[in-house]
Amino acid sequence: MLQTHDAPLAPLTTFRLGGPAATLITATTDAEVVDAVRAADDSGTPLLLVGGGSNLVIGDAGFAGTVLRVGTRGFHLDGTRLELAAGEVWTDAVARVVDTGLAGIECLAGIPGSAGATPIQNVGAYGQEVASVIEEVVAYDRRARETVTLSGAECAFSYRHSRFKDDPDRYVVLRVRFALEDAGGLSAPIRYAETARVLGVGAGDRVPLERARETVLKLRAGKGMVLDPEDHDTWSAGSFFTNPILTDAAFAAFRERVAARLGPDTAPPAYPAGEGRTKTSAAWLIDRAGFAKGYGTGPARISGKHTLALTNRGAATTEDLLALAREVVAGVREAFGVTLVNEPVMVGVRL
Repeated sequence: MLQTHDAPLAPLTTFRLGGPAATLITATTDAEVVDAVRAADDSGTPLLLVGGGSNLVIGDAGFAGTVLRVGTRGFHLDGTRLELAAGEVWTDAVARVVDTGLAGIECLAGIPGSAGATPIQNVGAYGQEVASVIEEVVAYDRRARETVTLSGAECAFSYRHSRFKDDPDRYVVLRVRFALEDAGGLSAPIRYAETARVLGVGAGDRVPLERARETVLKLRAGKGMVLDPEDHDTWSAGSFFTNPILTDAAFAAFRERVAARLGPDTAPPAYPAGEGRTKTSAAWLIDRAGFAKGYGTGPARISGKHTLALTNRGAATTEDLLALAREVVAGVREAFGVTLVNEPVMVGVRL
């Protein structure tokens, strides 16, 4: 276990933003992770966990406590059951799974971050969510001071949400267990319209696993969603805002605002999200509110490839990023009466 003081945190995040940590600990085993968490809890020291740093917005003042970097490794496959250590790099794990010929996470290729973060956020993209394949999560329960195993059902997954996100200071994910599918080298059924269109197949069809993975990687790269140190459009946290889910009444009011602003023939994106609820597109809202790709003149701007990504052009501060995010939130609210919610975790700051 490695420990340093006054340690820069910006290099540990995909935004490359944020001040230093009072103490930075890097743990490489589950036991080291638990020991570091217990030590912080026993001393009353504030604790921040960092995996791949792809979903964090850290304030310019940094973190006046202990930052625990989870560097555990472990990839164990038993038939169609996969167990990943929390610190495993997610993109690498997806590639290895595809190479084995198993389906279930191939459309989650290219998502930055660590395996341990996937159940927290219920990571999803291009028609797949980890909720559909997570069988169990092994975590340290800080309240009970013991390691527990939670079933997929006990994780209480919903859209970009989970039991872990609902109670962020309680659980520290150690391992994630997945139930995958052997479909003879084929993918899970293709559910996302854009993916199906590019693949030239119908919804519900299957394609060779590697073809599905490569297609998703190309789609993500075209939107600046695959990390590239030379491309500032990827100096981001991916999608900065979640897609709003509105009640029937709220969606009806929203449609009225759309008609008044864009004309009665304009229909906003609408997807079923459970009884009495409709999901719409945050990217559509941002664009129609006047924030196009590349919007901004300062060191923080909207990506030139995707309106849903806010980016650091190389010299931004966290306050620069937040100023842009607040401008977007206010503009969308004024235009359509919908309040966008940030997807990344805020550390020491808020919108």
